[in-house]
Amino acid sequence: MTRMKSALTKSSADTEPWDLVVIGGGPAGMMAAGRAAEKTRSEGRPSRRILLLEKNPSLGTKLLITGGGRCNVTNNELDDRALLARFKDDGKFLFSAFSQYSVAEALEFFHARGMPTKVEDEKRVFPISDSARSVWQVLLDYMRAGGVTVRTGAAVDGFVRGTDGRIESVKLKGGKDGAAGETIHATHFILATGGTSHPETGSTGDGFRWLRELGHHVAEPSAALVPVTVADAWIKALSGVSLPAAKIALFQNGVKQAVSRGKVLFTHFGLSGPAILNMSAELADLMKYGPVELSLDLMPEHDYSTLNDALQQLFAGAINKKFKNVIGGLIPRAFVPIILERSGIDPDIAVNSVTRDARIGLMKLVKDIRIQPTGFLGADRAIITAGGVALEEVDFRTMRSRLIPNLSFAGDVLDIDRPSGGYSLQLCWTTGWVAGNSI
Repeated sequence: MTRMKSALTKSSADTEPWDLVVIGGGPAGMMAAGRAAEKTRSEGRPSRRILLLEKNPSLGTKLLITGGGRCNVTNNELDDRALLARFKDDGKFLFSAFSQYSVAEALEFFHARGMPTKVEDEKRVFPISDSARSVWQVLLDYMRAGGVTVRTGAAVDGFVRGTDGRIESVKLKGGKDGAAGETIHATHFILATGGTSHPETGSTGDGFRWLRELGHHVAEPSAALVPVTVADAWIKALSGVSLPAAKIALFQNGVKQAVSRGKVLFTHFGLSGPAILNMSAELADLMKYGPVELSLDLMPEHDYSTLNDALQQLFAGAINKKFKNVIGGLIPRAFVPIILERSGIDPDIAVNSVTRDARIGLMKLVKDIRIQPTGFLGADRAIITAGGVALEEVDFRTMRSRLIPNLSFAGDVLDIDRPSGGYSLQLCWTTGWVAGNSI
């Protein structure tokens, strides 16, 4: 990580107020600092003094592990209305910010800086390098080009507010020897400290405490996209298997409550993958009121009619073969032992002897395998967390606080629910750019 530390110079102690201090060196903070510096230069104004503070020894710790290290940069949904619909009720707050900087602008930002991208399932966008470090490097170079000063290992301990209601400075934490921490003065501040997911990367919710002290309403953070644990031993036996295009339905008291489509990953503890993560918040809410069931559809591309046709065609081409040797031509092979066990059909029977009733039962099983969820992995394993500053207290045209005129927000510090699939990072690019652009 030597390159990361030396990529931008650290500042020395300086009593002259900074024009802007950005707190948090994740994707939103880096974008905000870089854009503020870029705008100053593009307008030919005197160089602004911009400082980014990061408590970790290096920048972008969480960014480097996103998407399994591949980094799902954004979602290739270029229609803002369709994109913001995925943010549910929170989307109505975001129109003004996304009208300034959305997916097209984010893609152009990375492409223009030598990072080509590719689009995968469900419009997920990744760098062609399949490396989050490519994204990290673009952001680092962006800040360097603008002359942003970065201080790593600089843990903020809180804000100091003046008598006029504005923030005057931030306090850094003192040394282990009891020495008082440094005070850093600035004209404007951008808070980009993130939520509480993956606390090992530094996302420990510090910003939420400071905001409450300033009088902001902050929703208590909770896991929003989190893997699901299950009681079914057969799922754990499939650890490492994935279904790229499955359908999961959520039932309670026999009533279908929600449906999610996409990749499902089977693990040693239960279920993960986008289709599961995007349903986890609804599942958690329903489990408060009683038992729930998940229904797995192995073949969502077929309805019962077309599935019946496919099954009969498969059987017709293998009349004298055993059922156990044929069924793998229809369903994912990893599921053959499970279907054989649950279908009640003799594995050694010739397919031309499978009765109509048995075939109907087989189709129902393939389209509706029931799973018993028991809970969730801890919030420390969540992809993102819900919670953060109340959206009514933010002016999304500028990302400024409606309570404190020289404070802005960017990224996961906002109480915005979003799905898996590149939406979280796009929120960072958009809010970070708008916050930096509005200084």
